[in-house]
Amino acid sequence: MSIPVKLEAFEGPLDLLLHLIDKNKVNIYDIPIVVITEQYLEYIKQMDTKNLEVMSEFLVMAATLINIKSKMLLPVDENEDEEAVDPRQELVARLLEYKMYKYISEELKDREMDASRVLFKSPSIPQEIADYKEDINVDELLSDLTLSRLHDIFKSIVKKQVDKIDPIRSKFGKIEREEINLSEKFVQIQNFGLLHRKFSFRNLMEAQSTRMEIIVTFLGILELIKIGRIEIEQECLFDDILITYLATDIITMEEVGF
Repeated sequence: MSIPVKLEAFEGPLDLLLHLIDKNKVNIYDIPIVVITEQYLEYIKQMDTKNLEVMSEFLVMAATLINIKSKMLLPVDENEDEEAVDPRQELVARLLEYKMYKYISEELKDREMDASRVLFKSPSIPQEIADYKEDINVDELLSDLTLSRLHDIFKSIVKKQVDKIDPIRSKFGKIEREEINLSEKFVQIQNFGLLHRKFSFRNLMEAQSTRMEIIVTFLGILELIKIGRIEIEQECLFDDILITYLATDIITMEEVGF
């Protein structure tokens, strides 16, 4: 009396082949074609043959495996100059491609399941609250921000430098690139601070001869504020900014890691 055996369901012949490769724990790039072919044929012998369309796919793969098996059993001609092509090469490429798509489909299925557990809540904020925008007086908000005022003074000084340029004579001659070293300017500002201790920001900037020097000096001032070596203060709105040099020595930009 025969014992009925329930076979696993596979999506196609490639799915069955991947199962046999995993079951036998073999390298997909070096398939033992004889063993895999025998196990594959044993499986399709036990398959339900009612669905001829599905069965035909498995039979085509069986024929492919037998063809590969026969090619590998043939002796290799050592006199051939060209390197022999592995008959399993095309099958391996198909298996790898199928394995990739199978992994992607499983990943998408998992994401679909995760998404099905997510619940969304419709917006419930009243429209009059959603449309409300608080009026903000930007000038009043920024009136006590010293760095903002510092920026305004910087822009006005730059504008003055532009106004000094003669629109006709400035086009004469050859324009050369200014080479200003930020590290040197950083040290110069500190030397100036050690000498004067407290000085005007506007006067310092207006003493610079070119637009590039103004920019580099401004960057140097910002860095010294950041590391706490100078302090700035402004008594009233729109007044000049006074700079106080707090340190007793001079450091380089390399020392602060700039």
